[in-house]
Amino acid sequence: MVTLKDIQAAAANVAQYTIRTPQRKSPQLSARLGANVELKLEMGQHSGSFKARGCFHQMLALGDDAFGKGVVAVSGGNFARAVGYCSGVLGIDAVVCMPNNAPQASIDATRDYGATVELLPDAVAAFARADEWVAQGRVSLHPFDNADQVAGNGIVALEIMEDCPGMTDIIVSIGGGGLIAGIISAIKAAKPAVRVWGVEPELAPTMHLSLAAGELVDITPASLTKTLGAPFVSQTAFELCRQHLEDLILVSDLDLIRAQQTFIQYEGIAPELAAASTLAAAEKIKSRLAPDDQLVLLICGCNDSPGDIARFAALLSASADQA
Repeated sequence: MVTLKDIQAAAANVAQYTIRTPQRKSPQLSARLGANVELKLEMGQHSGSFKARGCFHQMLALGDDAFGKGVVAVSGGNFARAVGYCSGVLGIDAVVCMPNNAPQASIDATRDYGATVELLPDAVAAFARADEWVAQGRVSLHPFDNADQVAGNGIVALEIMEDCPGMTDIIVSIGGGGLIAGIISAIKAAKPAVRVWGVEPELAPTMHLSLAAGELVDITPASLTKTLGAPFVSQTAFELCRQHLEDLILVSDLDLIRAQQTFIQYEGIAPELAAASTLAAAEKIKSRLAPDDQLVLLICGCNDSPGDIARFAALLSASADQA
């Protein structure tokens, strides 16, 4: 398991390459949820999500192997962007294998950052192609099931605890589990009384089904939010969630879109659906919050394109018309 010292070491390792993202109070959401709400705006990190922290740490930890052999990764979204950005900054040759159905904005951004993108028919083919690159000598990077990635992700929690020392609750979205693994590892070591809540889409309930089964379960995700669409979660994240998660909240895709629109209309920010999920979950647990509680919503990314956001809003409007 990743320790608090590992996370602190990661923070020192990547400090010169990453942004200490802002955190701010939200009077509007505080009134809405009946608790003191703060937003950790990790969507302002390089490449548009938290992924850059762990990606930098992975590459730097690999040292000469990464710089000499080059790296290869598989991703359809935020990790692809992070690999492109981080490899460009560090001068590492990177190949990212992406499925054809990856968002065009992520494909374009990954290329623009300087990585070589190979498009494959699906995720299975992308992983197979990455294995070929590894056999040829490249070093593999993993988007969530990697101790250095998890330690890098945990840096977010260090900043949150500094900015909100009285935090009682935090809500974190779950895809493959790398983010929540880092958050739990840091917070439960430093502030064990803080309640950590997880959130998943109803159409991509990977951790929910795994916890219910008592073992890792593979799924075929169907949610609109592709960045919470991992077909499985890591064993590390599974164990940490089983031990420390206060509760896991499932939200519908329409819940995600409503939350995204709330952020756009009342907070002046446009988080991706995965990041907006924390507000969607907060709406479902507000009866379990007290007026003095200090709740942090982790806004982990902002890589839905304007076209995606407009399309989601249209779906929400159509559903209201049909109601």
